[in-house]
Amino acid sequence: MTQNYAVMIDHTLLKAESTKDQVEKICAEAKQYGFASVCVNPTWVKFSAEQLAGSDVKVCTVIGFPLGATTSAVKAFETKDAIANGAGEIDMVINIGALKDGNYDLVRDDIKAVVDAANGTLVKVIIETCLLTDEEKVKACELSVEAGADFVKTSTGFSTGGATAEDIALMRKTVGPDLGVKASGGVRSLEDMQRMIENGATRIGASSGVAIMNGLKSDSNY
Repeated sequence: MTQNYAVMIDHTLLKAESTKDQVEKICAEAKQYGFASVCVNPTWVKFSAEQLAGSDVKVCTVIGFPLGATTSAVKAFETKDAIANGAGEIDMVINIGALKDGNYDLVRDDIKAVVDAANGTLVKVIIETCLLTDEEKVKACELSVEAGADFVKTSTGFSTGGATAEDIALMRKTVGPDLGVKASGGVRSLEDMQRMIENGATRIGASSGVAIMNGLKSDSNY
């Protein structure tokens, strides 16, 4: 059976200079291809929700982005505001410095503050793998599970590196079969996406969703 790759893609536009026309374009593309969501900055959530009304495409937005260094109260407020504006999925950044300090209670409570504020809306936890040791990656995933998150996610795409197959495999091994794992940052082709899926990814964050789908059409094996 042919795998439906489109429903695994968060069609992403998070650049600071993103314009209304560009956001409108990715919403149209998301509807055309049937992507899981568009992932936009909070300022674009309401507009995107209006553009996607009546479709199955959700609006995903980012919280505490890209550094993860805002307080838990601010992340919780951002989450509630985003959902009120129409967000159906929340991608939050952990407190990376607290993790590296070994302040695990703070990291867990920070994630839980967002999960509680989301009140049932799907929450993905960005752990920023490129800044972490393997031991820290495992701990971040364990804390995400303990806090009640729905997904763990590799990267913001704004730091020193993106998703790797090795990190996806480690994250999947850590969280088990039931939690979502999102590969984000540097996934630009059908081959990249397939490699991430083979290693345990269930969602892909990419600004190259259309290129990936065009690669799928040109691949005679699919």
